[in-house]
Amino acid sequence: MLRWHTLATWFRRRYGVRVQKIPLDAGASCPNRDGTLSSSGCLFCNDEGSGSGLGLRGLSLAEQWNLWRDKYTATDPDRRFMAYLQSFSNTYGPADRLRRLLREIAALPGCMGVSVGTRPDCLDEERIDLLARLPLPEVWLELGLQSSSDATLRRVRRGHDAAASVRAVRMAAQAGLLVCGHLMAGLPGEDYDDFRASVDWAAALPLAGLKLHNVYVPRGTALARLYAEKAYSPLARDEYVDWLCGVLPRIPARIVLHRIQADPAPGELEAPSWALDKRGVITDVRRALAARDLWQGCRADAADARPEWFGG
Repeated sequence: MLRWHTLATWFRRRYGVRVQKIPLDAGASCPNRDGTLSSSGCLFCNDEGSGSGLGLRGLSLAEQWNLWRDKYTATDPDRRFMAYLQSFSNTYGPADRLRRLLREIAALPGCMGVSVGTRPDCLDEERIDLLARLPLPEVWLELGLQSSSDATLRRVRRGHDAAASVRAVRMAAQAGLLVCGHLMAGLPGEDYDDFRASVDWAAALPLAGLKLHNVYVPRGTALARLYAEKAYSPLARDEYVDWLCGVLPRIPARIVLHRIQADPAPGELEAPSWALDKRGVITDVRRALAARDLWQGCRADAADARPEWFGG
């Protein structure tokens, strides 16, 4: 029995079938890597920008789309699909680039939506308007908020402050976009109270969704160097489960939790090894919430009972 509002539940309530997100690498860049803000990037970012890396291997968007779509329809022909622009900052660069990119995505065979990942400081009214006018039934904007603490954002070399995140979320929500904010648990220098403060801050914004990520150490990053020097230690598995049990009840049940655990790409994980056991960690969280009689929103907008539409 689930005790949080999953993305799968959101899709089934809206469309009656399973909707699969297909990750696409559109060759985006980032102002924190191309020299505009910095050339070193965030502490936790590697050369693939948390994406599939297929674009770096020369595959076009259509080729990437067909590769994943063929794989998934082989086992579930009734599944529907939406594009996920995941790697780096996809609204960065000239607006015409984004316009062409969105036009190409809307033309992909069987594409019923798009989720665009980017940074809060890579948005303006023109780019948000391009997304809001996209003729697809499902359009999400995914923003890497990471933390509400400006001190933490400076420490991880993020290149923007929390005020930029607030402005971006509000501007996008006012345009009618579904906005999903990303938060990271276990950032250098942060403890549980810092993470809880970030969750409370994000929950007060006009977000439709949240992604919660345990910080893992990707190979080839500045964070990996800190880990090798014993200057950083990722959260233990049971510690992260406890953190989630503390914050999930504070998140309103209306907010869709797109993810509650980070998902390392094959071959990129340095530590901790438990980050690869996605199903096991989700099972741990479910059991811990049940043992403590907790669910998403029980200390927010669903105090009386677990919403039945969370699913089983």
